[in-house]
Amino acid sequence: MSGHALGHAPLGGKRPRKMAEENRRNKETGTKTRNYLLKLQAAGLDGDPCNLQRNQVFLDTEMLCGIAFPDIMTWRPQYRSSKYRHVFGKPATKENCYDGVPITRSVHDNHLCAINPHFIAVITECAGGGAFLVLSIHHTGKVDPHHPKISGHRGNVLDIKWNPFHDFCIASCSEDATVKIWDIPEHGVMKNITVPRKELQGHSRRVGLIEWHPTANNIIFSTGYDYQVMVWNLDIPEQVIKNPVKSISLHPDVVLSMSFNTDGSRLATSCKDKKIRVIDPRTGVLLQETNCKTHKASKVLFLGNMKMLLSTGNSRWNHRQIALWDQEDLSQPSYSEDLDGSSGVLFPFYDPDTHMLYIAGKGDGNIRYYEISPEKPYVHYLTEYRSLLPQKGMGVMPKRGLDVCSCEVFRFYKLVTIKSLIEPLSMIVPRRSESYQEDIFPMTAGNRPALTADEWLRGLDKGPVMMSLKPGSKLDYAELSSIETHHSQSRPGLPQLIQEQLNTKENNEQNESHSTSLPPSTDENSSSTTNVSNGKLDSTQCSPPKTENELRQVFYKQQDEIRRLRELLNQRDVRIKQLELEIKNVKNSQSTH
Repeated sequence: MSGHALGHAPLGGKRPRKMAEENRRNKETGTKTRNYLLKLQAAGLDGDPCNLQRNQVFLDTEMLCGIAFPDIMTWRPQYRSSKYRHVFGKPATKENCYDGVPITRSVHDNHLCAINPHFIAVITECAGGGAFLVLSIHHTGKVDPHHPKISGHRGNVLDIKWNPFHDFCIASCSEDATVKIWDIPEHGVMKNITVPRKELQGHSRRVGLIEWHPTANNIIFSTGYDYQVMVWNLDIPEQVIKNPVKSISLHPDVVLSMSFNTDGSRLATSCKDKKIRVIDPRTGVLLQETNCKTHKASKVLFLGNMKMLLSTGNSRWNHRQIALWDQEDLSQPSYSEDLDGSSGVLFPFYDPDTHMLYIAGKGDGNIRYYEISPEKPYVHYLTEYRSLLPQKGMGVMPKRGLDVCSCEVFRFYKLVTIKSLIEPLSMIVPRRSESYQEDIFPMTAGNRPALTADEWLRGLDKGPVMMSLKPGSKLDYAELSSIETHHSQSRPGLPQLIQEQLNTKENNEQNESHSTSLPPSTDENSSSTTNVSNGKLDSTQCSPPKTENELRQVFYKQQDEIRRLRELLNQRDVRIKQLELEIKNVKNSQSTH
Protein backbone atom coordinates (compact mmCIF):
# COMPACT_ATOMS: atom_id res chain seq x y z
CA MET A 1 0.00 0.00 0.00
CA SER A 2 1.33 3.43 -0.84
CA GLY A 3 2.19 6.24 1.55
CA HIS A 4 -0.74 8.23 0.28
CA ALA A 5 -3.14 5.51 1.23
CA LEU A 6 -1.68 5.29 4.74
CA GLY A 7 -2.07 9.07 5.19
CA HIS A 8 1.66 9.85 5.38
CA ALA A 9 2.96 13.11 3.86
CA PRO A 10 5.21 12.72 0.83
CA LEU A 11 8.97 13.17 1.28
CA GLY A 12 8.98 16.45 -0.69
CA GLY A 13 6.19 18.10 1.27
CA LYS A 14 6.13 19.71 4.67
CA ARG A 15 9.59 18.76 5.95
CA PRO A 16 11.59 20.59 3.18
CA ARG A 17 9.49 23.70 3.72
CA LYS A 18 10.41 23.69 7.42
CA MET A 19 14.10 23.33 6.55
CA ALA A 20 13.91 26.25 4.10
CA GLU A 21 12.22 28.42 6.74
CA GLU A 22 14.92 27.59 9.29
CA ASN A 23 17.66 28.38 6.77
CA ARG A 24 16.06 31.73 6.05
CA ARG A 25 15.85 32.60 9.75
CA ASN A 26 19.48 31.56 10.29
CA LYS A 27 20.55 33.74 7.39
CA GLU A 28 18.67 36.73 8.80
CA THR A 29 20.24 36.08 12.19
CA GLY A 30 23.74 36.07 10.68
CA THR A 31 23.03 39.32 8.80
CA LYS A 32 21.79 41.01 11.98
CA THR A 33 24.84 39.77 13.84
CA ARG A 34 27.21 41.24 11.30
CA ASN A 35 25.33 44.56 11.39
CA TYR A 36 25.56 44.66 15.19
CA LEU A 37 29.28 43.96 15.03
CA LEU A 38 29.81 46.77 12.56
CA LYS A 39 27.86 49.12 14.81
CA LEU A 40 29.94 48.00 17.78
CA GLN A 41 33.14 48.78 15.94
CA ALA A 42 31.85 52.13 14.64
CA ALA A 43 30.73 53.13 18.12
CA GLY A 44 34.13 52.15 19.53
CA LEU A 45 32.58 49.81 22.09
CA ASP A 46 35.04 47.05 21.38
CA GLY A 47 37.57 47.62 18.63
CA ASP A 48 40.00 44.89 19.66
CA PRO A 49 40.19 42.31 16.81
CA CYS A 50 40.97 39.56 19.32
CA ASN A 51 37.57 40.00 20.98
CA LEU A 52 35.47 40.00 17.80
CA GLN A 53 35.00 36.20 17.81
CA ARG A 54 33.97 36.22 21.46
CA ASN A 55 31.50 39.04 20.75
CA GLN A 56 30.12 37.04 17.79
CA VAL A 57 29.39 34.04 20.04
CA PHE A 58 27.89 36.28 22.71
CA LEU A 59 25.61 38.04 20.23
CA ASP A 60 24.50 34.74 18.66
CA THR A 61 23.61 33.37 22.11
CA GLU A 62 21.72 36.46 23.15
CA MET A 63 19.76 36.73 19.90
CA LEU A 64 18.86 33.02 19.89
CA CYS A 65 17.41 33.56 23.35
CA GLY A 66 15.36 36.46 21.98
CA ILE A 67 17.05 39.12 24.12
CA ALA A 68 17.05 42.64 22.62
CA PHE A 69 19.89 45.16 22.72
CA PRO A 70 18.29 48.54 23.30
CA ASP A 71 21.59 50.41 23.49
CA ILE A 72 22.82 48.97 20.19
CA MET A 73 19.46 49.11 18.44
CA THR A 74 19.14 52.86 19.17
CA TRP A 75 22.71 53.69 18.09
CA ARG A 76 22.95 56.62 15.70
CA PRO A 77 25.97 58.43 14.23
CA GLN A 78 26.68 61.61 16.13
CA TYR A 79 26.36 64.65 13.82
CA ARG A 80 28.29 67.74 14.82
CA SER A 81 26.65 71.12 14.45
CA SER A 82 28.72 73.47 12.29
CA LYS A 83 28.05 76.68 10.37
CA TYR A 84 30.27 75.35 7.58
CA ARG A 85 28.47 72.03 7.07
CA HIS A 86 26.77 73.27 3.91
CA VAL A 87 29.74 75.01 2.29
CA PHE A 88 29.66 74.35 -1.45
CA GLY A 89 32.04 74.91 -4.35
CA LYS A 90 30.95 77.24 -7.16
CA PRO A 91 33.10 77.05 -10.30
CA ALA A 92 33.42 80.14 -12.46
CA THR A 93 31.64 80.38 -15.77
CA LYS A 94 33.55 79.90 -19.02
CA GLU A 95 33.91 83.64 -19.64
CA ASN A 96 35.33 84.15 -16.12
CA CYS A 97 38.07 81.53 -16.59
CA TYR A 98 41.51 82.01 -18.12
CA ASP A 99 41.59 80.08 -21.38
CA GLY A 100 44.53 79.24 -23.64
CA VAL A 101 47.22 79.37 -20.92
CA PRO A 102 50.29 77.24 -21.84
CA ILE A 103 50.60 75.57 -18.42
CA THR A 104 53.94 73.89 -17.76
CA ARG A 105 54.27 70.15 -18.28
CA SER A 106 56.76 69.88 -15.41
CA VAL A 107 56.24 66.95 -13.04
CA HIS A 108 57.46 68.95 -10.04
CA ASP A 109 55.00 68.61 -7.13
CA ASN A 110 54.40 72.31 -6.49
CA HIS A 111 51.36 74.55 -6.84
CA LEU A 112 52.77 75.95 -10.15
CA CYS A 113 50.85 79.22 -9.74
CA ALA A 114 50.51 82.14 -7.32
CA ILE A 115 47.59 84.51 -6.73
CA ASN A 116 47.09 87.92 -5.13
CA PRO A 117 44.24 90.47 -5.38
CA HIS A 118 45.82 92.10 -8.45
CA PHE A 119 47.53 89.37 -10.49
CA ILE A 120 47.61 85.68 -11.23
CA ALA A 121 51.02 84.18 -12.05
CA VAL A 122 51.43 80.73 -13.60
CA ILE A 123 54.50 78.80 -14.72
CA THR A 124 54.33 78.20 -18.47
CA GLU A 125 55.89 75.88 -21.00
CA CYS A 126 58.57 77.54 -23.11
CA ALA A 127 61.71 76.71 -25.05
CA GLY A 128 65.19 77.93 -24.18
CA GLY A 129 65.01 78.64 -20.46
CA GLY A 130 62.20 79.15 -17.99
CA ALA A 131 59.34 81.64 -17.92
CA PHE A 132 56.09 82.41 -16.15
CA LEU A 133 53.05 84.44 -17.07
CA VAL A 134 51.58 87.32 -15.04
CA LEU A 135 47.96 88.22 -15.88
CA SER A 136 45.68 90.82 -14.39
CA ILE A 137 43.11 89.19 -12.13
CA HIS A 138 40.40 90.78 -14.31
CA HIS A 139 41.98 89.57 -17.59
CA THR A 140 39.61 86.62 -18.02
CA GLY A 141 38.64 84.88 -21.22
CA LYS A 142 41.00 83.92 -24.02
CA VAL A 143 44.65 84.72 -23.29
CA ASP A 144 46.83 86.05 -26.10
CA PRO A 145 49.35 83.31 -27.02
CA HIS A 146 51.98 86.05 -27.49
CA HIS A 147 51.32 87.65 -24.10
CA PRO A 148 54.58 89.05 -22.58
CA LYS A 149 56.28 86.81 -20.02
CA ILE A 150 58.81 87.01 -17.19
CA SER A 151 61.65 85.14 -18.87
CA GLY A 152 64.96 85.82 -17.11
CA HIS A 153 65.81 82.28 -15.93
CA ARG A 154 68.18 80.01 -17.85
CA GLY A 155 66.39 76.85 -16.66
CA ASN A 156 62.82 75.73 -16.03
CA VAL A 157 60.98 77.69 -13.34
CA LEU A 158 59.96 75.39 -10.49
CA ASP A 159 58.18 77.66 -7.99
CA ILE A 160 56.78 81.20 -7.76
CA LYS A 161 55.45 83.13 -4.74
CA TRP A 162 54.05 86.66 -4.37
CA ASN A 163 55.41 88.87 -1.62
CA PRO A 164 52.64 88.89 1.04
CA PHE A 165 53.34 92.57 1.84
CA HIS A 166 53.84 93.92 -1.69
CA ASP A 167 51.37 92.95 -4.39
CA PHE A 168 53.72 94.00 -7.20
CA CYS A 169 56.72 91.90 -6.14
CA ILE A 170 57.12 88.20 -6.95
CA ALA A 171 59.89 85.65 -6.35
CA SER A 172 60.78 82.71 -8.58
CA CYS A 173 63.25 79.83 -8.37
CA SER A 174 64.59 77.69 -11.16
CA GLU A 175 66.72 74.79 -12.30
CA ASP A 176 69.52 77.32 -12.95
CA ALA A 177 70.18 77.27 -9.14
CA THR A 178 69.05 80.88 -8.59
CA VAL A 179 66.22 82.74 -6.90
CA LYS A 180 65.11 85.98 -8.54
CA ILE A 181 62.96 88.83 -7.26
CA TRP A 182 60.87 90.69 -9.85
CA ASP A 183 59.01 93.99 -9.80
CA ILE A 184 55.74 93.90 -11.75
CA PRO A 185 54.41 97.21 -13.16
CA GLU A 186 51.14 98.33 -11.60
CA HIS A 187 49.42 98.38 -14.99
CA GLY A 188 50.59 94.84 -15.80
CA VAL A 189 53.26 93.29 -17.96
CA MET A 190 53.34 95.07 -21.34
CA LYS A 191 56.62 93.59 -22.62
CA ASN A 192 58.91 90.70 -21.74
CA ILE A 193 60.80 91.26 -18.48
CA THR A 194 64.27 89.69 -18.35
CA VAL A 195 66.13 91.72 -15.70
CA PRO A 196 65.21 91.02 -12.04
CA ARG A 197 65.47 93.46 -9.16
CA LYS A 198 67.45 90.96 -7.07
CA GLU A 199 69.23 87.71 -7.84
CA LEU A 200 70.11 85.24 -5.08
CA GLN A 201 73.06 82.99 -5.87
CA GLY A 202 73.95 80.51 -3.17
CA HIS A 203 72.61 77.08 -4.08
CA SER A 204 74.85 74.63 -5.89
CA ARG A 205 71.99 72.71 -7.53
CA ARG A 206 68.50 73.55 -8.77
CA VAL A 207 66.17 75.36 -6.38
CA GLY A 208 62.77 73.72 -6.04
CA LEU A 209 60.92 75.63 -3.31
CA ILE A 210 60.69 79.18 -1.93
CA GLU A 211 58.66 80.65 0.95
CA TRP A 212 58.27 84.22 2.26
CA HIS A 213 58.35 84.87 6.00
CA PRO A 214 54.75 85.48 7.21
CA THR A 215 55.41 88.56 9.41
CA ALA A 216 58.91 89.93 8.66
CA ASN A 217 59.43 92.12 5.63
CA ASN A 218 61.86 91.07 2.86
CA ILE A 219 62.87 87.74 4.41
CA ILE A 220 62.63 84.77 2.07
CA PHE A 221 63.57 81.09 2.45
CA SER A 222 64.72 78.81 -0.36
CA THR A 223 65.62 75.14 -0.60
CA GLY A 224 66.94 73.01 -3.42
CA TYR A 225 68.47 69.76 -4.52
CA ASP A 226 71.65 70.52 -2.56
CA TYR A 227 69.55 69.69 0.57
CA GLN A 228 70.13 73.19 2.04
CA VAL A 229 67.53 75.60 3.42
CA MET A 230 68.82 79.15 2.97
CA VAL A 231 67.59 82.37 4.62
CA TRP A 232 67.93 85.58 2.59
CA ASN A 233 67.67 89.23 3.61
CA LEU A 234 66.57 91.43 0.71
CA ASP A 235 67.12 94.71 2.61
CA ILE A 236 70.63 95.15 1.27
CA PRO A 237 71.63 97.34 -1.66
CA GLU A 238 73.40 94.72 -3.77
CA GLN A 239 71.56 93.55 -6.85
CA VAL A 240 73.26 90.13 -6.76
CA ILE A 241 73.32 88.48 -3.32
CA LYS A 242 75.71 85.53 -3.01
CA ASN A 243 75.77 84.97 0.74
CA PRO A 244 72.60 83.99 2.63
CA VAL A 245 71.99 85.10 6.19
CA LYS A 246 71.77 81.47 7.33
CA SER A 247 72.18 78.07 5.71
CA ILE A 248 70.38 75.17 7.45
CA SER A 249 71.90 71.73 6.83
CA LEU A 250 69.62 69.27 8.64
CA HIS A 251 68.08 67.29 5.77
CA PRO A 252 69.66 64.18 4.22
CA ASP A 253 67.54 64.50 1.07
CA VAL A 254 65.38 66.93 -0.93
CA VAL A 255 62.95 69.12 1.06
CA LEU A 256 59.42 68.66 -0.31
CA SER A 257 57.54 71.40 1.56
CA MET A 258 57.99 74.23 4.06
CA SER A 259 55.44 75.87 6.35
CA PHE A 260 55.61 78.60 9.02
CA ASN A 261 53.52 78.98 12.13
CA THR A 262 51.54 82.18 12.64
CA ASP A 263 54.33 84.43 13.95
CA GLY A 264 57.11 82.79 11.92
CA SER A 265 59.03 81.50 14.94
CA ARG A 266 58.84 77.86 13.80
CA LEU A 267 59.47 76.28 10.41
CA ALA A 268 58.12 72.82 9.58
CA THR A 269 59.61 70.85 6.69
CA SER A 270 58.88 67.53 5.04
CA CYS A 271 61.72 65.69 3.37
CA LYS A 272 62.12 62.92 0.83
CA ASP A 273 63.24 60.68 3.71
CA LYS A 274 59.50 60.80 4.75
CA LYS A 275 60.21 62.65 8.01
CA ILE A 276 58.78 65.88 9.38
CA ARG A 277 61.08 68.33 11.15
CA VAL A 278 60.30 71.45 13.20
CA ILE A 279 63.17 73.95 13.07
CA ASP A 280 63.99 77.32 14.59
CA PRO A 281 64.27 79.30 11.33
CA ARG A 282 66.55 81.96 12.82
CA THR A 283 69.20 79.68 14.34
CA GLY A 284 68.65 76.48 12.35
CA VAL A 285 68.30 74.35 15.50
CA LEU A 286 66.27 71.14 15.16
CA LEU A 287 63.42 71.19 17.70
CA GLN A 288 61.31 68.14 16.78
CA GLU A 289 61.53 65.24 14.34
CA THR A 290 59.17 62.38 13.50
CA ASN A 291 60.24 58.77 13.62
CA CYS A 292 56.95 57.10 12.70
CA LYS A 293 56.98 54.20 10.23
CA THR A 294 53.20 54.12 9.70
CA HIS A 295 53.07 57.48 7.89
CA LYS A 296 55.37 58.62 5.07
CA ALA A 297 54.89 62.39 4.82
CA SER A 298 55.15 64.36 1.58
CA LYS A 299 53.56 67.72 2.49
CA VAL A 300 53.31 69.45 5.88
CA LEU A 301 51.32 72.44 7.09
CA PHE A 302 51.06 74.42 10.34
CA LEU A 303 47.41 74.79 11.42
CA GLY A 304 47.46 78.44 12.50
CA ASN A 305 47.32 78.93 16.28
CA MET A 306 46.09 75.38 16.94
CA LYS A 307 49.65 74.25 17.85
CA MET A 308 49.18 71.33 15.51
CA LEU A 309 50.70 70.15 12.25
CA LEU A 310 48.94 68.42 9.41
CA SER A 311 50.77 66.21 6.94
CA THR A 312 49.70 64.38 3.82
CA GLY A 313 51.46 61.32 2.50
CA ASN A 314 51.15 57.55 2.32
CA SER A 315 50.46 54.79 4.79
CA ARG A 316 52.40 51.56 5.19
CA TRP A 317 50.13 49.98 2.54
CA ASN A 318 50.70 52.92 0.15
CA HIS A 319 47.25 54.42 0.68
CA ARG A 320 46.98 58.19 0.57
CA GLN A 321 46.73 59.42 4.15
CA ILE A 322 46.40 62.55 6.27
CA ALA A 323 47.88 62.77 9.77
CA LEU A 324 47.60 65.30 12.58
CA TRP A 325 50.52 65.99 14.94
CA ASP A 326 51.13 67.86 18.17
CA GLN A 327 53.89 70.36 17.36
CA GLU A 328 55.51 69.67 20.73
CA ASP A 329 55.48 65.87 20.35
CA LEU A 330 56.06 64.29 16.94
CA SER A 331 56.56 60.73 18.21
CA GLN A 332 53.10 59.54 17.07
CA PRO A 333 50.28 61.24 15.15
CA SER A 334 47.28 62.38 17.17
CA TYR A 335 44.99 61.42 14.30
CA SER A 336 45.37 59.66 10.97
CA GLU A 337 42.96 58.68 8.21
CA ASP A 338 43.39 56.75 4.98
CA LEU A 339 41.65 58.44 2.05
CA ASP A 340 42.08 56.28 -1.05
CA GLY A 341 44.55 54.30 -3.09
CA SER A 342 45.40 56.90 -5.73
CA SER A 343 48.97 57.94 -6.42
CA GLY A 344 48.78 61.75 -6.82
CA VAL A 345 50.29 64.04 -4.19
CA LEU A 346 47.79 65.59 -1.73
CA PHE A 347 48.01 69.38 -1.35
CA PRO A 348 46.69 70.66 2.02
CA PHE A 349 45.24 74.18 2.42
CA TYR A 350 44.16 75.61 5.77
CA ASP A 351 42.01 78.65 6.56
CA PRO A 352 42.83 79.79 10.13
CA ASP A 353 39.79 82.10 10.23
CA THR A 354 37.20 79.38 9.67
CA HIS A 355 39.38 76.42 10.84
CA MET A 356 38.59 74.64 7.60
CA LEU A 357 41.03 72.24 5.96
CA TYR A 358 40.94 71.54 2.22
CA ILE A 359 42.64 68.51 0.67
CA ALA A 360 43.18 68.54 -3.12
CA GLY A 361 44.99 65.75 -4.92
CA LYS A 362 47.21 66.24 -7.95
CA GLY A 363 45.42 64.66 -10.90
CA ASP A 364 42.12 64.52 -9.00
CA GLY A 365 38.95 66.41 -9.81
CA ASN A 366 37.62 66.46 -6.25
CA ILE A 367 38.45 68.56 -3.19
CA ARG A 368 37.66 67.25 0.30
CA TYR A 369 37.14 69.69 3.13
CA TYR A 370 37.10 69.25 6.88
CA GLU A 371 36.73 71.32 10.02
CA ILE A 372 39.50 71.23 12.63
CA SER A 373 38.75 71.43 16.37
CA PRO A 374 41.15 71.46 19.35
CA GLU A 375 39.35 68.49 20.97
CA LYS A 376 39.19 64.89 19.89
CA PRO A 377 38.62 63.60 17.27
CA TYR A 378 40.17 66.87 15.92
CA VAL A 379 39.19 66.34 12.26
CA HIS A 380 35.52 66.51 11.21
CA TYR A 381 34.63 65.66 7.65
CA LEU A 382 32.24 68.15 6.04
CA THR A 383 31.73 67.22 2.40
CA GLU A 384 33.46 67.02 -0.97
CA TYR A 385 33.51 69.08 -4.14
CA ARG A 386 33.57 66.90 -7.26
CA SER A 387 34.51 67.79 -10.80
CA LEU A 388 35.42 65.93 -13.98
CA LEU A 389 38.38 68.26 -14.65
CA PRO A 390 41.62 67.05 -13.02
CA GLN A 391 43.89 69.67 -11.47
CA LYS A 392 47.66 69.72 -11.99
CA GLY A 393 48.26 72.59 -9.56
CA MET A 394 46.31 74.90 -7.27
CA GLY A 395 46.51 78.54 -6.29
CA VAL A 396 44.72 80.29 -3.43
CA MET A 397 43.50 83.87 -3.26
CA PRO A 398 44.40 85.72 0.00
CA LYS A 399 41.45 86.50 2.23
CA ARG A 400 41.59 90.24 1.43
CA GLY A 401 40.81 89.44 -2.21
CA LEU A 402 37.58 87.49 -1.57
CA ASP A 403 34.03 88.61 -2.27
CA VAL A 404 32.66 88.85 1.26
CA CYS A 405 29.28 90.11 0.06
CA SER A 406 28.56 86.68 -1.45
CA CYS A 407 29.90 84.87 1.68
CA GLU A 408 32.96 83.55 -0.18
CA VAL A 409 35.32 82.09 2.44
CA PHE A 410 37.94 80.55 0.14
CA ARG A 411 38.87 80.66 -3.53
CA PHE A 412 40.95 78.20 -5.51
CA TYR A 413 42.45 78.57 -8.96
CA LYS A 414 42.63 75.15 -10.61
CA LEU A 415 45.20 74.49 -13.32
CA VAL A 416 43.54 72.18 -15.86
CA THR A 417 46.33 71.13 -18.21
CA ILE A 418 44.22 69.04 -20.58
CA LYS A 419 42.23 72.17 -21.52
CA SER A 420 44.95 74.84 -21.02
CA LEU A 421 42.49 76.37 -18.55
CA ILE A 422 42.68 78.14 -15.19
CA GLU A 423 39.33 77.77 -13.43
CA PRO A 424 38.45 79.87 -10.34
CA LEU A 425 36.50 77.90 -7.73
CA SER A 426 34.73 79.76 -4.90
CA MET A 427 33.85 78.08 -1.61
CA ILE A 428 30.66 79.73 -0.36
CA VAL A 429 28.73 79.58 2.92
CA PRO A 430 25.02 79.73 1.99
CA ARG A 431 23.34 82.63 3.79
CA ARG A 432 20.03 84.33 3.02
CA SER A 433 21.12 87.72 4.25
CA GLU A 434 23.16 89.86 1.87
CA SER A 435 24.75 91.91 4.66
CA TYR A 436 28.28 91.44 5.97
CA GLN A 437 28.56 88.24 8.05
CA GLU A 438 30.97 88.98 10.90
CA ASP A 439 30.84 85.45 12.32
CA ILE A 440 32.48 83.93 9.22
CA PHE A 441 34.80 86.87 8.46
CA PRO A 442 36.78 87.69 11.63
CA MET A 443 39.85 89.90 11.67
CA THR A 444 42.44 88.32 9.39
CA ALA A 445 46.12 88.75 8.54
CA GLY A 446 46.64 91.87 6.44
CA ASN A 447 49.25 92.99 3.94
CA ARG A 448 51.43 94.97 6.34
CA PRO A 449 54.58 93.48 7.88
CA ALA A 450 54.80 93.31 11.65
CA LEU A 451 58.62 93.40 11.64
CA THR A 452 61.47 94.65 9.55
CA ALA A 453 64.11 92.21 8.40
CA ASP A 454 66.65 93.57 10.89
CA GLU A 455 64.21 93.28 13.81
CA TRP A 456 63.51 89.65 12.97
CA LEU A 457 67.21 88.85 12.60
CA ARG A 458 67.84 90.41 16.03
CA GLY A 459 65.45 87.89 17.60
CA LEU A 460 62.02 89.55 17.67
CA ASP A 461 58.84 87.58 16.90
CA LYS A 462 55.45 89.19 16.34
CA GLY A 463 52.10 87.96 15.12
CA PRO A 464 50.64 89.31 11.87
CA VAL A 465 49.04 92.75 11.62
CA MET A 466 45.32 92.10 11.45
CA MET A 467 42.76 93.78 9.22
CA SER A 468 39.00 93.74 8.82
CA LEU A 469 37.31 92.42 5.66
CA LYS A 470 34.23 94.56 6.22
CA PRO A 471 33.46 96.63 3.08
CA GLY A 472 34.52 100.21 3.51
CA SER A 473 36.53 99.42 6.63
CA LYS A 474 40.27 98.92 6.30
CA LEU A 475 41.13 99.37 9.96
CA ASP A 476 43.76 97.12 11.49
CA TYR A 477 44.71 96.88 15.13
CA ALA A 478 47.50 99.44 14.81
CA GLU A 479 45.19 101.92 13.09
CA LEU A 480 42.46 101.34 15.67
CA SER A 481 44.86 102.16 18.53
CA SER A 482 45.96 105.36 16.78
CA ILE A 483 42.33 106.41 16.32
CA GLU A 484 41.60 105.92 20.00
CA THR A 485 44.40 108.32 20.96
CA HIS A 486 43.00 111.04 18.69
CA HIS A 487 40.88 113.57 20.59
CA SER A 488 38.22 115.52 18.76
CA GLN A 489 34.85 117.08 19.36
CA SER A 490 32.27 114.37 20.02
CA ARG A 491 28.76 114.23 18.68
CA PRO A 492 26.01 113.21 21.13
CA GLY A 493 24.13 110.01 20.51
CA LEU A 494 26.90 108.17 18.59
CA PRO A 495 28.95 105.27 19.91
CA GLN A 496 32.60 106.02 20.46
CA LEU A 497 33.93 103.83 17.67
CA ILE A 498 31.49 105.28 15.06
CA GLN A 499 32.40 108.79 16.19
CA GLU A 500 36.13 108.08 15.91
CA GLN A 501 35.74 106.57 12.44
CA LEU A 502 33.70 109.59 11.27
CA ASN A 503 36.29 112.00 12.64
CA THR A 504 39.11 110.10 10.97
CA LYS A 505 37.28 110.11 7.62
CA GLU A 506 36.64 113.86 7.91
CA ASN A 507 40.28 114.54 8.73
CA ASN A 508 41.43 112.47 5.74
CA GLU A 509 39.06 114.34 3.42
CA GLN A 510 40.28 117.67 4.79
CA ASN A 511 43.90 116.62 4.28
CA GLU A 512 43.16 115.48 0.73
CA SER A 513 41.38 118.69 -0.15
CA HIS A 514 44.17 120.70 1.49
CA SER A 515 46.88 118.82 -0.43
CA THR A 516 45.10 119.27 -3.76
CA SER A 517 44.53 122.98 -3.15
CA LEU A 518 48.16 123.74 -2.31
CA PRO A 519 50.38 125.07 -5.08
CA PRO A 520 53.33 122.97 -6.16
CA SER A 521 56.07 123.25 -3.58
CA THR A 522 59.63 123.94 -4.57
CA ASP A 523 62.69 122.54 -2.89
CA GLU A 524 66.12 124.05 -3.08
CA ASN A 525 67.78 120.65 -3.21
CA SER A 526 65.52 119.29 -5.96
CA SER A 527 65.60 120.19 -9.62
CA SER A 528 61.92 119.50 -10.40
CA THR A 529 58.47 120.08 -8.93
CA THR A 530 55.76 117.46 -8.61
CA ASN A 531 52.13 117.48 -7.55
CA VAL A 532 50.75 114.64 -5.44
CA SER A 533 47.07 113.71 -5.60
CA ASN A 534 45.60 110.70 -3.77
CA GLY A 535 49.09 109.50 -2.93
CA LYS A 536 50.22 109.34 -6.60
CA LEU A 537 52.06 111.63 -8.93
CA ASP A 538 49.82 113.94 -10.92
CA SER A 539 50.01 112.72 -14.49
CA THR A 540 48.98 116.11 -15.85
CA GLN A 541 52.38 117.55 -14.91
CA CYS A 542 54.31 114.84 -16.77
CA SER A 543 55.56 115.22 -20.30
CA PRO A 544 53.13 113.98 -22.99
CA PRO A 545 53.72 110.49 -24.40
CA LYS A 546 55.91 110.42 -27.48
CA THR A 547 55.53 106.80 -28.65
CA GLU A 548 52.63 104.43 -29.06
CA ASN A 549 53.90 102.24 -26.21
CA GLU A 550 54.05 105.23 -23.81
CA LEU A 551 50.56 106.26 -24.89
CA ARG A 552 49.28 102.72 -24.18
CA GLN A 553 50.90 102.75 -20.74
CA VAL A 554 49.32 106.09 -19.87
CA PHE A 555 45.97 104.75 -21.03
CA TYR A 556 46.23 101.68 -18.78
CA LYS A 557 47.30 103.83 -15.86
CA GLN A 558 44.22 106.03 -16.32
CA GLN A 559 41.97 102.96 -16.53
CA ASP A 560 43.44 101.60 -13.27
CA GLU A 561 42.98 104.98 -11.60
CA ILE A 562 39.35 105.21 -12.74
CA ARG A 563 38.71 101.65 -11.50
CA ARG A 564 40.35 102.43 -8.16
CA LEU A 565 38.29 105.60 -7.70
CA ARG A 566 35.07 103.74 -8.51
CA GLU A 567 35.88 101.05 -5.95
CA LEU A 568 36.69 103.73 -3.38
CA LEU A 569 33.42 105.50 -4.12
CA ASN A 570 31.42 102.28 -3.77
CA GLN A 571 33.14 101.47 -0.49
CA ARG A 572 32.32 104.92 0.88
CA ASP A 573 28.69 104.61 -0.18
CA VAL A 574 28.44 101.26 1.60
CA ARG A 575 30.09 102.71 4.69
CA ILE A 576 27.73 105.70 4.71
CA LYS A 577 24.72 103.38 4.60
CA GLN A 578 26.15 101.30 7.45
CA LEU A 579 26.71 104.39 9.59
CA GLU A 580 23.19 105.66 8.86
CA LEU A 581 21.74 102.33 10.00
CA GLU A 582 23.87 102.36 13.14
CA ILE A 583 22.78 105.94 13.91
CA LYS A 584 19.15 104.94 13.44
CA ASN A 585 19.60 101.94 15.76
CA VAL A 586 21.21 104.14 18.42
CA LYS A 587 18.35 106.67 18.20
CA ASN A 588 15.76 103.90 18.46
CA SER A 589 17.49 102.41 21.49
CA GLN A 590 17.64 105.85 23.17
CA SER A 591 13.97 106.52 22.47
CA THR A 592 12.93 103.20 24.02
CA HIS A 593 14.83 104.05 27.20
